[in-house]
Amino acid sequence: MSHLFCFGLGYSARALAARLAARGWTITGTSREPDGAAAIARLGYRALVFDGGTSLPPSAFDGVDHVLVSAPPDGAGDPVLRRHGDLPRLLAGRVRWLGYLSTTGVYGDHGGRWVSEETPLEPNTERGARRLAAERQWLALAGEGLPVHIFRLAGIYGPGRNQLRAVADGSARRIIKPGQVFSRIHVDDIATILEASMARPRPGACYNVCDDEPCPPQEVISFAARLMNAPEPPAIAFADARLSAMAASFYADSKKVSNELIKVELGVSLAYPSYREGLAALLPEVTG
Repeated sequence: MSHLFCFGLGYSARALAARLAARGWTITGTSREPDGAAAIARLGYRALVFDGGTSLPPSAFDGVDHVLVSAPPDGAGDPVLRRHGDLPRLLAGRVRWLGYLSTTGVYGDHGGRWVSEETPLEPNTERGARRLAAERQWLALAGEGLPVHIFRLAGIYGPGRNQLRAVADGSARRIIKPGQVFSRIHVDDIATILEASMARPRPGACYNVCDDEPCPPQEVISFAARLMNAPEPPAIAFADARLSAMAASFYADSKKVSNELIKVELGVSLAYPSYREGLAALLPEVTG
């Protein structure tokens, strides 16, 4: 059976790992902290601590034929490549697929217009610039024998992480910024897209990972409140929202992200083509 190695076994990576493990795959995952590695081990996976400060031994990659990188870049760059620039030597010739989870933030702001994988990459936030630098580093390794694929993820939601929970706990806010549009993706559909790429590898490929319906964020909150039969949170102007610097940075970009390539090239059919199907499916976990 195949062996998936995940640098950073976080929310999205776990959705993929669970599917593959159910089919008999071996899963190895890393965490920055020993407690995180212990949690990975409790899932029945092989667990390693990797914080970007020291390299893993070559034996960590024994039997690995698929790699998923979800560890984000930091101020010093990509933590995996900082310590494992030797991956082409270690893995080339036996790894059939390597996926790097990036963000649609690499496109920057487009004033609510559509973007595709062909759109020039002009990030306007530090987070987006870091991701673009990491993308370019990883894609450079495709020329050294690693089958690198880039996945630009929109806003992620799913079990335990969704607007229904925010409505239920009273933290939901309808923040209004005229012209603001976001794209999003259910975590289960992320796993579907990654599996489809594994089945049809095209080293050097970049894919947008999002659903069919970008929309203003306040529309999603309003829909969640209706599903919960809860009062709609009051509207708050963006200028009055007192967001943290991190939260405000998400509002620096406004664009509609096209997912046409994952459908045409990978044959993907989304289980949750919009937030409406996704939130409706998640309602039982919140309402019991």
